[in-house]
Amino acid sequence: MTQTNKLTEQEKRALAEKRASELRNRIADYLEVKDSITTGFNARERIKRQKKLILDVLGATEDQWTDWKWQIRNRIYDVDVLAAIVNMSPREKEIIREVGSEFRWAISPYYASLMDPTDINCPVRKQAIPCINEVEDPHGVLDPMGEELTSPAPAITRRYPDRLIVNVTNQCAMYCRHCQRRRNIGEVDKNVPRELLSKALDYIRANEEIRDVLITGGDALMLTDNTLDWLLGELDEIPHVEIKRLGSRTPVTMPQRITPALCSMLERHHPLYVNSQFNHPLEVTPEAAEACGRLAQAGIPLGNQAVLLKGINDDYNVMKKLNHELLRIRVKPYYIFHAKNVKGTTHFGTSIEKGLKIMEKLRGHTSGMAIPTYIVNAPKGLGKTPLSPDYLVSLSPEKAVIRTWEDKLQDYPNKED
Repeated sequence: MTQTNKLTEQEKRALAEKRASELRNRIADYLEVKDSITTGFNARERIKRQKKLILDVLGATEDQWTDWKWQIRNRIYDVDVLAAIVNMSPREKEIIREVGSEFRWAISPYYASLMDPTDINCPVRKQAIPCINEVEDPHGVLDPMGEELTSPAPAITRRYPDRLIVNVTNQCAMYCRHCQRRRNIGEVDKNVPRELLSKALDYIRANEEIRDVLITGGDALMLTDNTLDWLLGELDEIPHVEIKRLGSRTPVTMPQRITPALCSMLERHHPLYVNSQFNHPLEVTPEAAEACGRLAQAGIPLGNQAVLLKGINDDYNVMKKLNHELLRIRVKPYYIFHAKNVKGTTHFGTSIEKGLKIMEKLRGHTSGMAIPTYIVNAPKGLGKTPLSPDYLVSLSPEKAVIRTWEDKLQDYPNKED
């Protein structure tokens, strides 16, 4: 008889309650702050007020607000218009003009409504409004991933054996200040001509090992429904292409783009996946939830590729809250990307140690569904490299010594029959 079987039911229950108390204490710091972390749901009244202000400033109606084409036509790129929406000093306005002469900026009215008008450290504001660090960056390079050297055909980026990217546009609903492809933005929105997309398709047809195609840009959903329908249809006809993926931040920055008509069209092209980029819980709004819900109802699995950004989400409680909020709107946390060394963006950079600490505070402290993979992109196009805390302490033919999520060392047998 084991020692456990000698215990009474009352003693077993007491041990279980003691363990439950220990586990609760493991996340006491998160429980203390989680309700104070701003989300798009608990900030909805402020966001509604900002929306009304923006409609007044732009002289627009509620019906126009829900039209994604209106949102695109009315992106905010004038400093004085922005100053009518959020509080800023004369010096801040000067900085935006200075940075804007080198790096383009534009903000969808919807995304502007998420900004706290008085808080310069608002995580949405920091992702959208230019700052002086962008032109004072001595460290970054324009193309750290070497994408210009990994393009064997027009519009193609290829870094892996069985998959590739088709870059279809330089256009986005909002130009993020941490953008990895800011070198491609320019001052004019340009979709890749169908002639060049056809050449990209020819390359895919000629390389039978390509089974996975990611359509991105810019933002894949800046294409019209008709163009996207054509492109997906062409990929559907290539026998060795097993899956298609769309990279889009519109569920975050302009959820109005996720129309019933778009979802009806996308539903014809399964298997199809959509990956977005929510970086802070404030971006998870009722409107974003509705957009993601429409995609999910169309049978499209949704993943999130957050970027680890200093002063925005480099706090494990914020990252945990973000992942919990995402699961509530049916988006699976997929990656946390370590910020790339892109010119004009390195002020967002964190240490790798900070990323690993966040992963330590996720693993075991929350459900596996809420734990993405932490990724560092190897320079010069050498691909994604997953990093994780060390849980394997030692390994021999007889046993492994593992470190649990609670930092306890345990022996584990390592023998084959």
